[in-house]
Amino acid sequence: MATDDFSAVSRALATEAVHAGREDLAGLGLHAPPLDLSTTYPSYDSRDEAARIDAFATTGALDDGPPVYARLSNPTVARFETALAKLEGTESAVSFASGMAALTAVLLVRASLGLRHVVAVRPLYGCSDHLLNAGLLGTEVTWVDPAGIADAIRPDTGLVLVESPANPTLRELDLRAIAHSCGSVPLLADNTFATPVLQRPVESGARLVLHSATKYLGGHGDVMGGIVACDEEFARKLRQVRFTTGGVLHPFAGYLLLRGLATLPVRVRAASATAAELAARLSADPRISAVHYPRIGGAMVAFETAGDPHEVIGSVRLITPAVSLGSVDTLIQHPASISHRIVDAGDRRSSGVSDRLLRMSVGLEDVEDLWTDLDQALSGRQGRQDQALSGRQGRQERAGRRTGAVS
Repeated sequence: MATDDFSAVSRALATEAVHAGREDLAGLGLHAPPLDLSTTYPSYDSRDEAARIDAFATTGALDDGPPVYARLSNPTVARFETALAKLEGTESAVSFASGMAALTAVLLVRASLGLRHVVAVRPLYGCSDHLLNAGLLGTEVTWVDPAGIADAIRPDTGLVLVESPANPTLRELDLRAIAHSCGSVPLLADNTFATPVLQRPVESGARLVLHSATKYLGGHGDVMGGIVACDEEFARKLRQVRFTTGGVLHPFAGYLLLRGLATLPVRVRAASATAAELAARLSADPRISAVHYPRIGGAMVAFETAGDPHEVIGSVRLITPAVSLGSVDTLIQHPASISHRIVDAGDRRSSGVSDRLLRMSVGLEDVEDLWTDLDQALSGRQGRQDQALSGRQGRQERAGRRTGAVS
């Protein structure tokens, strides 16, 4: 859904986060955005409906008329799309059931034009890497360093794909220089880690901005979605792919994501401050061999342990050992075992994803509580305490069985 004036930036991002996609509510006599769960909508003018369907099939454009069917559009989802486009500074945004569905739609749009070749820079999110490398959509990928992008572009290149900061190493790329290297080939920048709070890739020349909305846009670990912010021309093609493949965002997910955007700047900035402090402490810790933290900041920290990273995963108690990121609580995971397991081990390591690397998504807890948990996990104290407790319990149970005691 297009914004009213995508080129004007008249309000601060924090203000847009609260008000974008909601501008008409007062006129409707509403304060909170409504949730429309309809799958279909009545229409008594079938000739008009036929003309609207023909127009969409031809151009992918959505008019301002009443909804037709949820696979075409949904009013609640459209509000989220309007808001995200405003935050990223694009004409439009098109949402999907997941971030991977969004990336798939982009690849299908380009492949439909015979442009099946993709130039990409590692590391990327593990499933994005796999989608490209496995050729599941008939695409062919050339992996390059940023300096090699221009030389890798061919007549059938349809897309250049990068992620900055990258998952999971937090490597930062010069998006402006990369966009220049792309020439007329669209640059897609995965902005999931940074969010529009920290960077807006279109301002550096990217044509497409991808988000796994499951992460920071939702922000509470309870909604899945994906979205591509782009110009209206590309958005029309994405809507046609979405309509045909059915990878639509559920209205309730759209409702939660719109609500999540309202607190996005506050959450990202608060978590970033804590992450920066934890990164500083980890950098000075002899139990850590390397720390990766972006210059632009953010709530993600990656670090390599001198000891066994699996012991750290098994020893945290306040921090949750789980895949994903961007929630209000802190998560930690071992990329080589989970998020990037699907990537070939050699490719994984050559792109900086070592077997000792841990990726931590910092939440909104107190920094001292998080550090206490990390400190004991790095020392393995909690794991040893649990083993000792388990041993004592086992001895007590065995003794109880011998004496006939019950508890």
